[in-house]
Formats: sequence, C-alpha cells, structure tokens
Amino acid sequence: MCGRFIQAVSGEVLAQQLGLPLPAGYSMRYNVSPNQTVLGVRAVADGGRELVWLRWGLIPAWSPEPRVKYSTINARAETVAEKPTYRQAFRQRRCLIPADGFYEWRKIDDRKQPYFIGLQDGAPFVFAGLWERWEREGQAVESCTILVTQANERIGEIHDRMPVILEPKDYDGWLDPGARDPEKLLPFLRSYPAECIRLWPVGTAVNRPTSQGPELMAAI
Repeated sequence: MCGRFIQAVSGEVLAQQLGLPLPAGYSMRYNVSPNQTVLGVRAVADGGRELVWLRWGLIPAWSPEPRVKYSTINARAETVAEKPTYRQAFRQRRCLIPADGFYEWRKIDDRKQPYFIGLQDGAPFVFAGLWERWEREGQAVESCTILVTQANERIGEIHDRMPVILEPKDYDGWLDPGARDPEKLLPFLRSYPAECIRLWPVGTAVNRPTSQGPELMAAI
C-alpha cells in the first residue's frame, strides 16, 4: 500500500539521477495525497525521457468518465498483467515516479500510528508506476498508479504491502517501450531489500492531506 508519499527531490538531484530538468510549477511536497498531480518520468518517441504531471489515481482509457468507483492509486504486482484497469498500461505505458519517502500506518489497539519510510542513506528513489491518458469530447486527463508488492521483513512489521522501488539499473528496462511481455516485466516488481530501508514513527499531523513541511517526516 502507498497512500501518501514525499516528492521533495531537488532539481540538481533529479537532473543527476534522471538527466532531466524540473518542469515549471514544481515545488517540494511532504504529503502527496491521492488525486493530486505528481511528477512522473516516461519514455518519448525519440528514445528519450520526459518529466510530466500526472494525476495520482489511474483512469482507464475506456472509462466513460474521468473517474472510477474504486481506488486506483495502487496496482497489485500479482494481478497487474491481467486486471482490465491496468493491463494495457502495464504493457505500453510505464513510468517512474520520483520520491524521497512514503508514509504507512500501523494499527496499534484502537488507533493507527503513522510511520515515515525511506532509504537508509536518505537518497531519493523512484517508484514503478503506470500512466494512462483518458480523453473524451476535448477533455483529457493523464493519470498514474504506483505498483505495490509484498512487504519486505522491515516494512512487514507495519504493513503487509509496500510500493515497488526500482534500482537505477532497472530504469531503462522498465521504461523501454518495446518491452511488452509480462514475463519479462514482472521480475521488476520485487520487494526492495529490507536492509536498505529505514523507518520511524511520526506525528499524526500527516493524517491531514493539507499538512505540509519537512517536519512531517521528523521522528517522534
């Protein structure tokens, strides 16, 4: 599960990791919520990449309206190749979603305790994502979803699912528009090593989608 994340990567880091400049309108956000626009990276026709704004919550191209009745912010790795909502995007429209960390909630008695989760070295990373374009009568929406898989041992202490984090060596393979065979794509959707993950409890201010600022990820 990934329902909130941090997208506060600097322009310098993004340019270094992905070779792309930040788009206009980018600002650091420490509590990205569903249905907001997020920064994504996708392949373009000339073999390069581009940074684009995508609405978080995938809308299938065949949907009669620009919304769905169920949550599409996450797609399960185990079923993404078959589910009608995601299977075409999985084969043809994959993307990278830069992040600096994400939040998960652990149920403790009658309450839920939020946790920050990131990499041990504090470096930014990318989620494996899918994107889609919905268009009707001159209205167009480009949207995305984040792939989730079985949690590793570390995150499993909090939740049984985790977002798919790609290693830099996998970026080209995941974005390759010529790669459409699910048998070759599914191996990318593995759990990130537990020893590379850090996590700690944070304050409940993150529960409010309007809350922002680096203090949200501070340990309590």
